[in-house]
Amino acid sequence: MSKAKDNALKKTTEAVKKPNNSEKKSVSERFSQWFRELKSELKKVVWPTKEQTVNNTVVALVVTFASAIVLWGFDSLAKLGVEALISLVG
Repeated sequence: MSKAKDNALKKTTEAVKKPNNSEKKSVSERFSQWFRELKSELKKVVWPTKEQTVNNTVVALVVTFASAIVLWGFDSLAKLGVEALISLVG
């Protein structure tokens, strides 16, 4: 292997290497690192506008209402079917 490939391989292996027991961080260091990473990830989030939020909420409510109506209809049909069976047998 050439020297350049060897150096590149060494850098890659070092980047992937898991920390040894001697390299473990304290709880407070890990906690502060977690918050720093959380903050940087939240900066990447694309938050919806007020109009998008209102629109999505309306869509969710309409779909929920329509689903409730359909389920009520099936339940009513099932009730009628059961009552008809009971009246035939009983």
